[in-house]
Amino acid sequence: MSTFFTKITFIGILCLCSANLFAQPTKPDDKYSRQEVMIPMRDGIKLHTVIYTPKNQAEKLPFLITRTPYGVSENPSPEREGYIKDMADEGYIFVAQDIRGRYLSQGKFEMQRFNRDKKDPKAIDEASDTFDTIDWLLKNIPDNNGKAGIYGISYDGWTAIIAGTDPHPALKAVSEQATPADMFMNDDFHHNGAFRLSYGFEYSVLTEAAKTDSLYNFGQYDTYDWYLKLGTLSNINKKYAHNTLPTWNNFIAHPNYDSFWQKQALAYRLDTPRTAIQHVSGWWDQEDMVGPQTAYKTLEKKDVNHKNFIVLGPWRHGGWAGGDGTSLGNIKFDGQATGTYFRKEIQAKWFAWYLKGKGDGNFAEAISFQTGSNKWMNYSAWPPKEAVSKNIYFHTDGKLSFEKPSAAEIKSFDSYVSDPSKPVPYRQRPIEETYGPGSRWYYWLTEDQRFVDNRPDVLTWQTDTLTQDVTITGNVLAKIYASTSGSDADWVVKLIDVYPQDYKKELKMSGYELMIADDVFRGRFRKSFTKPEPITPGKVEAYSIDLHGADHVFKKGHKIMVQVQSTWFPVIDRNPQKYVPNIFEAKAGDYQPATQKVYHSAIFPSSIVLPVMQ
Repeated sequence: MSTFFTKITFIGILCLCSANLFAQPTKPDDKYSRQEVMIPMRDGIKLHTVIYTPKNQAEKLPFLITRTPYGVSENPSPEREGYIKDMADEGYIFVAQDIRGRYLSQGKFEMQRFNRDKKDPKAIDEASDTFDTIDWLLKNIPDNNGKAGIYGISYDGWTAIIAGTDPHPALKAVSEQATPADMFMNDDFHHNGAFRLSYGFEYSVLTEAAKTDSLYNFGQYDTYDWYLKLGTLSNINKKYAHNTLPTWNNFIAHPNYDSFWQKQALAYRLDTPRTAIQHVSGWWDQEDMVGPQTAYKTLEKKDVNHKNFIVLGPWRHGGWAGGDGTSLGNIKFDGQATGTYFRKEIQAKWFAWYLKGKGDGNFAEAISFQTGSNKWMNYSAWPPKEAVSKNIYFHTDGKLSFEKPSAAEIKSFDSYVSDPSKPVPYRQRPIEETYGPGSRWYYWLTEDQRFVDNRPDVLTWQTDTLTQDVTITGNVLAKIYASTSGSDADWVVKLIDVYPQDYKKELKMSGYELMIADDVFRGRFRKSFTKPEPITPGKVEAYSIDLHGADHVFKKGHKIMVQVQSTWFPVIDRNPQKYVPNIFEAKAGDYQPATQKVYHSAIFPSSIVLPVMQ
């Protein structure tokens, strides 16, 4: 496969990955001494580890650990890495490790390795590797204070939270940031059963191709055309991968929510907070926005000792790790340096308390940057108990309001033809390779949605101009009544903030359509994710689509908009719209146009359930 791939020349791209962007070699004037060691695990495998110790260490210090599949040899000295600089200035013993089977570590890599059999003393998983690492560090690195913390973003966030499921007694604090929680339901590879095609394929190549950390060579800049010409998903193996990518092969073998996906999910692995744990999520995280919220929710059920916390901010995937965070794409946050604030006022102070006992330890249960108002908020629970569910309903002639449709509304639905041969792009073209040069993948969730306004296969409803602010804080749910002429269908729902047409604060943002909450649902899973069923053509069915968390103020003078469509390509694969048992094995003739109807009547009142703050 080597002719199809291009070697990545930068460090730590933010897929399921590390945030150590543009790492530099160590310098003579670094404040930390560096050593590389191979730490033995219980089964004899040794893991490559880089340890940084302050040159002028005046006290016993705790360990701060990160474990990654993306390579640690080129990491800079901690005080020169923006993500952890505030903590480096405070002083810790930093430990960075290549996980099993990656880069200079021995053993075999397995994507999101399953939990070990604890009855076998030689059995291993990521939790046991972290345990053994901490045990070795305590015994072999002098002048430590007997405490350790672990942190990381994306895959590194996942290794951090897994370490907390079976922690070493010295592990006192875990900061998982943008961890995936369930690869079938919400995160990198699927959303509500709908397959994330471009990301799933390109990430499989990135981690499992013959060349380490390689990009696929599409031979063209706009990948939309490449994926469309690909045809059926079976052509990936027939023409390109030839069964050499284990993760891609797993997609094919597990098209439904079977035990393979369930055992990977954090809901299966987590029970109760065993250390202090901090979950960090970005409102516009294009990869793992839902994971930290799911992890927090799962652990909160048994958090009797108040060890479970969540931080939510206006970031892309890992966006809090670098830069000041005053903007994202075209969206500005009134000068609020959200990234700087997180690193200095939240992350650094949190670890200082749990590992050094410094500070007052008074942390809010939920810290959220509220967009629209652009200010930090503290909540005693997430979602806040003060929020009241209010339905905002679809109406005739593209109207959206808090009033329920009446029997007097004659037209009961809006319709469009969804054609798999002409799918709606998920962002403005060209659609660059996910991690390729010039890619806008990192902030596509903030792109102006006007680029689909004139498409006949996208439905739109919007309110009148708001006469007062509407604040939503909590989970957003779409309740859609719809039918299809096919026997399967995808439903994409987007909740949008429409800026005033004459936005004097920043003229170029006039009329901007900003997505606040959005997701896709694959219709075959409307009754069960484990046992999909065909849709009866023409039958009106109810679809509850979780659009996940938001903390946003729709300002006076703006409008609230909802868009519904059935393709979101190529981030989501094309639903054939004819039911087949396994879409990865669909034939070309299975892909058929279908007429989709979305209802807005007194009997079938489609709506978005908003968590409105009173």
